[in-house]
Amino acid sequence: MALQNLRVVEMGQAFAGPWCAEILATLGADVIKVERPEIGDETRRWGPPFWGDTAAVFHTMNGNKKSVALDLKNLQDLDDFLSLLGETDIFLHNMRPGVLEKMGLGPEEMLARFPRLIYGEISAFGHKGPMKMMPGYEILSQAFGGVISITGEADRNPVRCGPSVCDFGSGMWLVIGILAAVNERHRTGKGGLVQTSLFETALSWTSVSATSYLATGETPGRMGANHHLIAPYGYFETETQPIMVACASDVLFRKLADAFGHPEWKTDPRFSSNPARVLNKSEIEALVADILKGASQDHWLELLTTSGVPCSPVHTVPEALTHPQAEALGMIQTDPDRPEVRSVSLPINLNGERPGLRFGAPELGSSTVSDWDGKE
Repeated sequence: MALQNLRVVEMGQAFAGPWCAEILATLGADVIKVERPEIGDETRRWGPPFWGDTAAVFHTMNGNKKSVALDLKNLQDLDDFLSLLGETDIFLHNMRPGVLEKMGLGPEEMLARFPRLIYGEISAFGHKGPMKMMPGYEILSQAFGGVISITGEADRNPVRCGPSVCDFGSGMWLVIGILAAVNERHRTGKGGLVQTSLFETALSWTSVSATSYLATGETPGRMGANHHLIAPYGYFETETQPIMVACASDVLFRKLADAFGHPEWKTDPRFSSNPARVLNKSEIEALVADILKGASQDHWLELLTTSGVPCSPVHTVPEALTHPQAEALGMIQTDPDRPEVRSVSLPINLNGERPGLRFGAPELGSSTVSDWDGKE
């Protein structure tokens, strides 16, 4: 409940905006989700699977929130919305660019009317530039921002990164910016505008590859589960199941060489330093691959772990969720009112405690502006 003194009004769709508000809500802020009457957030229908009449994914994005249904084209509902903003610390949205401005609800108008308001917005391509008015979605942002170009195997077509990294990342960046603005408001007494976009987030996720390009002029390619700056580092088959090995330093490589019974690798000029191993990446990783194919995953996990070499099995999502480590951390949360509704917890602990679900995702329009008292 670290943010329990803050009220947030969210006008979010899909993932990016709602995820930002979900983080703030889970950390204790009072979050009012403003939705269109009868329609609501489109994510309510992104299924199957469903819990009841609502898509399972909606529950993941909208716990600890209340829902108010308002038609902002209706003058009374618009007045109610403005009265809500007048008592709000933070307003955030990821509406299509220009929509709120046409209604007189853009940042310039709202900050002039409510000087203490922190106005946060997520767009597809950013707040300026030739594409600022363009809409966008996760897969388009990954493609346009270069993420897809470095995801997948070198000899196959590029693929979408599995998680919605641009949506979720943009929500996280907006949270960071909002909390910075809250801190600044303590000093100045004034709110302000916080902006990010899926495109900017995509570019930030490519920063390591981008830096390599800026340093060399060479276009980064796809390397599957491997890494272009470290070797050996990545995915390897064993006699049974695959394994990930991560030798991110010369010390770790020397431990790997000893574990494999090849101490001569440590002094071989092709492999004695990480720069040398990167230049001879195919050779060292072929040697490692040949050895790992000779025994089972369990054998290598035990040997390498005992030897101090970072390694991991390649889990499915169910295997990761049910692993004793995930259970020990309490990473699965349950809706206190609907025990069948479960989701992944926020990956934050405050003073040893994980913020959790105080109540589940709201029914559309289950609260109203007139009866909202900001208390739970």
